[in-house]
Amino acid sequence: METKNAYNAPSKLYIGSAYYPEQWPEVNLQEDIRLMREAGFNIARLGDFAWSSLEPEAGKYQFGWLERAISALAESGIETVLCTPTAGPPAWLISQYPEILPIDERGVRVQFGNRCHYCVNSPEFHHAVRSLVREMAVSFGTNPHIIGWQIDNEFNRYCYCSHCLQLFQEYLAHHYGTLDQLNQHWTTAYWSQTYDSWDQIPLPIGPHNPGLMLEFKHFITLSYKRLLQMQISELRPHLPQGTWITHNFMDWHDGYDHYAMSENLDMASWDWYVGMGNHDYQTSGAAHDLVRGYKRRNFWLMETQPGNVNWKPLNNVLDKGETRTMAWHAVGHGADAVLYWQWRSDLNGQEQYHGTLLDTSGQPRLVYTEAQQLANDFSSTSDLLAGTKLEAEVALLNCFDSRWSIQWQPHHKDFNYVAHLLHYYRPLASMNITVDILSADSNLKGYKLVIAPALLILNDQRVAQLRSFVENGGYLVLTLRSGMKDGYNALLPSRQPGALVELSGVEVEEYYALMTPVPLAGDGWKGTSSIWAERLRIRDVEGTQVLATYGESNGWLDGQPAITSRQIGKGTVTFIGAYLDDVNQKSLLQQITRETAIQPVLKTPAGVEACRRVNSKLGDIIILINYNRSRQRIQLPWPAREHLQGLAVGDELTLEPYGVAVVTRDT
Repeated sequence: METKNAYNAPSKLYIGSAYYPEQWPEVNLQEDIRLMREAGFNIARLGDFAWSSLEPEAGKYQFGWLERAISALAESGIETVLCTPTAGPPAWLISQYPEILPIDERGVRVQFGNRCHYCVNSPEFHHAVRSLVREMAVSFGTNPHIIGWQIDNEFNRYCYCSHCLQLFQEYLAHHYGTLDQLNQHWTTAYWSQTYDSWDQIPLPIGPHNPGLMLEFKHFITLSYKRLLQMQISELRPHLPQGTWITHNFMDWHDGYDHYAMSENLDMASWDWYVGMGNHDYQTSGAAHDLVRGYKRRNFWLMETQPGNVNWKPLNNVLDKGETRTMAWHAVGHGADAVLYWQWRSDLNGQEQYHGTLLDTSGQPRLVYTEAQQLANDFSSTSDLLAGTKLEAEVALLNCFDSRWSIQWQPHHKDFNYVAHLLHYYRPLASMNITVDILSADSNLKGYKLVIAPALLILNDQRVAQLRSFVENGGYLVLTLRSGMKDGYNALLPSRQPGALVELSGVEVEEYYALMTPVPLAGDGWKGTSSIWAERLRIRDVEGTQVLATYGESNGWLDGQPAITSRQIGKGTVTFIGAYLDDVNQKSLLQQITRETAIQPVLKTPAGVEACRRVNSKLGDIIILINYNRSRQRIQLPWPAREHLQGLAVGDELTLEPYGVAVVTRDT
């Protein structure tokens, strides 16, 4: 279901911060805004934890302070993203309805005083949420200075109370219809798990029946989607056309299906923190592309790390210049806005040592100057970049069901679904090839290359779409652990890759969790497979080519096919049964991109990223980012204009350490 207020690309790039005026005396407001304006900020995010300040007691609303803050910001040219504060249920509400507090896996009721301390299915919580959000919608919905709304904050809590149990059982009854169907799909005859009453089915705690565990994830997704839609329904009637609604997701969080959660949002957004260490653009790029893929459109960064965090074992500050390169990296992957968390250090609370732009005295911290430089960057390129988008010829398919299934039964302690997906993403990123990370159920029209890492769970729709993609000339890469299970998390009665055997021309005779790497070799190259290896059996002897075989190892794999490729008309299916070493993984993907005529944005030295955003009138805009601590010389495909400096640079430019350039063809 698409929303009526689809996200319209903004007329400028946004930069700003999360701002909490309710935590400080109101006399500070004007000085805060002066410093925001001096920094060049044009957006502030307000309200995400302000429930007790907005509704200090049941039904008594105090919106004046928020109205004054929004108005004062607007007078200085700063627009607002307003949040519903439902992630912080106040003490008076919990005192009145203590059953709102969720129960964790241990059966212990969560304590008040953190955040998201609510049962997502609590009727009392729902009633309070509706009332508050309705009042906010009436009071602020038509405010012209509010350009968008964020619902709640980083959904992340899971409840095991009796009410959730009852709703889960009702969900199962509706979904399966009969217990016979459920028992059949879950194979409950195993370990005598057969159910003869819906109320016998528990909420899974720890390892349990794979079917039960998967349905609990579906139930969690449905529960949060219901809470999301509840707030959307209260807001939408009061919002003018073009005012968008989002939720801020968390990186690769695995609590629910983010594609399903994003369906009724106008735009997806997320909160980006490096944490400990430094920025790795070949990994973070995947997270940006993931969020962009939720709605297949540009996104916002609602929270970004300003210097350091406070929740890692070692909370180092990012290097000088790193904050700027990170922001441009996000823009290069589809961000239309970068907001920092947060504006000023709080005097108390759980995040006292978290990085901010101002310190407790209200004076700018060192990272403020970098944000200020970035705001100047955005100002000088907004007209150029506003309304632009990314175009990709490569899609990586992401499946939450497959991820959960492997996570619960990894079969090898080091097998990680996300790490495996990144094993395919990182070589492409190092080649500056634009990638979309999409739901495994997405339409694949328009792509040249589709990679489906560990697509463990198959359904008829996926099989049909993959077959159609190949038959229409696409290049499909299937990997190890493909096609092992159905949509109920049950093993298929056929060998891997299930219904894709005919398409791929191979089946998996056996799979091996590896104690040590095993050798393998192809035409002119040698490498290893670690963690996992699959012995392939050729089903289509004439049409399938063996690209690599295993060397001597455990006897079972010796001399057997590890990687195969089959041409079907103009299409190709390559099956990779090995977990290749990094060097040969990159070489293989280089070979595949050559075969599919996929060109990089630009060839650059190692550690220099080239991203492309497309302007419908001006053509390609290339963003160049140097992550090295040394100068790098870049050869350009045409005489160019560099827009941060406003200079013609010819067909070559030099990037300083942590330097950035935004170039277009000079006309």
